[in-house]
Amino acid sequence: MKNKVQMITYADRLGDGTLKSMTEILRTRFDGAYEGVHILPFFTPFDGADAGFDPIDHTKVDPRLGDWDDVAELSKTHNIMVDAIVNHMSWQSTQFQDVLAKGEESEYYPMFLTMSSVFPNGATEEDLAGIYRPRPGLPFTHYNFAGKTRLVWVSFTPQQVDIDTDSDKGWEYLMSIFDQMAASHVSYIRLDAVGYGAKEAGTSCFMTPKTFKLIGRLREEATKRGLEILIEVHSYYKKQVEIASKVDRVYDFALPPLLLHSLFTGHVEPLAHWTEVRPNNAVTVLDTHDGIGVIDIGSDQLDRSLKGLIPDEDVDNLVNTIHANTHGESQAATGAAASNLDLYQVNSTYYSALGCNDQHYLAARAVQFFLPGVPQVYYVGALAGANDMDLLRRSNVGRDINRHYYTVEEIDENLRRPVVQALNALCRLRNTLDAFDGEFSYTADGDKSIALSWQGDATSATLVFEPGRGLGADNDAPVASLSWTDANGEHHTDDLLNNPPTVV
Repeated sequence: MKNKVQMITYADRLGDGTLKSMTEILRTRFDGAYEGVHILPFFTPFDGADAGFDPIDHTKVDPRLGDWDDVAELSKTHNIMVDAIVNHMSWQSTQFQDVLAKGEESEYYPMFLTMSSVFPNGATEEDLAGIYRPRPGLPFTHYNFAGKTRLVWVSFTPQQVDIDTDSDKGWEYLMSIFDQMAASHVSYIRLDAVGYGAKEAGTSCFMTPKTFKLIGRLREEATKRGLEILIEVHSYYKKQVEIASKVDRVYDFALPPLLLHSLFTGHVEPLAHWTEVRPNNAVTVLDTHDGIGVIDIGSDQLDRSLKGLIPDEDVDNLVNTIHANTHGESQAATGAAASNLDLYQVNSTYYSALGCNDQHYLAARAVQFFLPGVPQVYYVGALAGANDMDLLRRSNVGRDINRHYYTVEEIDENLRRPVVQALNALCRLRNTLDAFDGEFSYTADGDKSIALSWQGDATSATLVFEPGRGLGADNDAPVASLSWTDANGEHHTDDLLNNPPTVV
C-alpha cells in the first residue's frame, strides 16, 4: 500500500453527488493532501438500509453516481480502495428474491444462511447465547421461503442477509466482486464485516479459527488479481495484533479512543504502551463512516478477565466526556437512541468529540500521521466538521451525525478555516518527506509526553505530544510541537495551527 495520506469518503457527499464531482474536488481542493481515496459503497443501491452496505448488486455502480469508467478515471491520479462486503447482501438482491420465490428449489438456496444451516441438529440456549453480535438480540429474522417460514441469519440489520461463504454459490459471488474490482483499476479491497463471515456451531461465530481460514483464502484470491486487502474488525486489542500477523493490513481502531483518553486526562502511558505493541502494518484512522469505537481499548467483550489498554471505568469516563464535549449531541445519536444499535460505538465527529478544539484536533491528527502505518482521514474530518444535528433529526439514524453532505460552496468556505488549512499542510508534509519511509523511534517521558521520530535518507521529523498542557485553564494551549529537517538540511520548528509546515 502506498505510504501516503488517503481520504475516506462517500461518492455522493462531496460536491454535486457524483463520482465525477468527487474526483474534481480531490484533484483541485485537496491536491497534494490526499493521494489515495477509499470510496465507500457506491454500488446499486448506494442509499439502502445501511448506506450502501446492503448491495442489491455489488458489481454495478449505482447509475445515479456514475459508472466504472468514472472509477477508472479517478485511478489515474489516486490509488483507490473499495469495499468488498463479505458477510451479507441485500434481501432485495436477485439471488435472495429467487430463494423467497422458489425456496429450496432455487439454485441460490445454498448461498444464504439459516439457523439450521449452522445448527442442523438444533441449538441449545448456550449455543445461542454464545454467538457474538454487534447489536442486541439474536442474529435471525423471519423470512418466507416459498410458503415456509425460515430463520435467516442476519448479523446486522434484517435487510442484510448473511452469505454462506462455504457454499459454491457464495464463493462464486464473492469472486465476481474481486474480478470486477481488478478490472476497474482498484488497488485495495477492504473486507467489510469479514469477522462475522464464517459461522460454526459451538463457537462465537466471530473471529474464530475458521474466520482466519476464510481470510487466508480471500487474501490468496486477491493476490492473484493484484489486489491488497485491509481487514475491518472491531475487537479486543490483542486480537487485532493477532489478526495483523495474518493479513496485509489491519485498522488501528485502538488509536482514536486512546488519543481521546490522552487529551481528556493528560496521560500518555496507555498510548505509549500501544505504540510499543501495536502492529505496524496498520491503516491509521481517527474517524470513519462508523462511530468512534470503544471496545478496542477495553476488556475483552467475551472474557472480562482479559484487561484492556485502559480500565473499563476509564472507557466509561471517556464516553461521558465525549457526551459532555458535544453538549449531549453524541448521546442523542448513540446506543439505543436514533435507531442506532451499534452499542460499542459513540456517534460523533472527531472534531466535536474534542469540543471543537483546534489545537487538540491537529495534535491528534499529527500523532496519527507520525505513528507507523498508512493514514486515512474521513471526509468530514478533512474539513474539521462538527456534528450535523439537522441531518440526524431528519433521518433519525445515529451515524448520520457524522455524514454531512458538503456542497462545493461549503467545501470552499471550510478550506479557508485555519484548522483545515493546517491539516492540509500536515498532509502534504506527511506525503513529501522521505523520513516517513525511513526508521521510526519513540521515547516517552513517564506519563507526561511522548516523542515520535522518523529518520530518512534526506529528511527527518519529530513530534512531541504533551496532552497535559491542554487541560484546565490552558485548554487552548498547543499540546504538540513539530520539528523537521528538509532535503536541503534546513531545520524547521512549526506551530501546527498558527504556523503550519510549508514544503517547497
